[in-house]
Amino acid sequence: MKKQELNALISLLDDPDEKVFEQVSMKFLSLGQEIIPLLEDAWERSFDTLLQNRIENIIHQIQFDIIKDALKDWSSPENQNLLEGALLIAQYQYPDIDIIKIKKHIDQIKKDVWLELNENLTALEKVKILNHILFDVHNLSGNTTNYHAPQNSYINNVLESKKGNPLLLAIIYTIIAQSLDIPIYGVNLPEHFILCYANMDRMGLPTGTMNEESSVLFYINPFSKGNVFGEKEINAFLKQLKLEQIPGFYEPCSNLEIIKRLLRNLISSYEKLGYPDKSAELKILLYSLT
Repeated sequence: MKKQELNALISLLDDPDEKVFEQVSMKFLSLGQEIIPLLEDAWERSFDTLLQNRIENIIHQIQFDIIKDALKDWSSPENQNLLEGALLIAQYQYPDIDIIKIKKHIDQIKKDVWLELNENLTALEKVKILNHILFDVHNLSGNTTNYHAPQNSYINNVLESKKGNPLLLAIIYTIIAQSLDIPIYGVNLPEHFILCYANMDRMGLPTGTMNEESSVLFYINPFSKGNVFGEKEINAFLKQLKLEQIPGFYEPCSNLEIIKRLLRNLISSYEKLGYPDKSAELKILLYSLT
């Protein structure tokens, strides 16, 4: 489409006739991401509040559709990279985030951990190093004062502010560990997301009981600076919540389940804050993964 035709369409965005606006809006949505710079330029040149609001809504819808389609592609088993999933969720709220900067930040943490590792370390010693680098050197910590805030669920915010919720801290911890071939995975525990150090000789086999060999060596709580604990603590936690001790509360979960939980956390956060539109959009993203 020529620039003259696009400018003519933009001039119709402030048309008082809703049907005209809907048709023009649908046309822009069909053009996708390529049209965003032109719309942003039109927004900057306009002093019409109605036109600016309509342009903002169209840009947001285009960006939302892009994220939804990207998440669908990401959900294919071969594409479920945890960092990429977390970045897609962050782009919902921050479409212009600097992805290269975030990946460099992650790489720096990874490098700092790698420098401390050697082949003779035990699993606990490796976790001790991870904890030291993440929580002492890079000063990541749980956001206890504003626990339910949405910013705790966006990886760019957590890396910048150094504060996050249990799930996002666990995501960063997992990304770093797995990039260094340390078998740490998420565990979808109700009310509190944790990590486990996998027993690689038992991976894929049924989780044992307290009296049998398990697929997990021990558990890690990133929200409390990487505190290590065992199965009996999970038993006590579930008893406190009056929940059954089902295997899924003890075993490693998939990256898909982690990103679904991240979306559910955000839905809950925005509902608590009174943002039903955001909550509704995030539910659409969640449903796109099912």
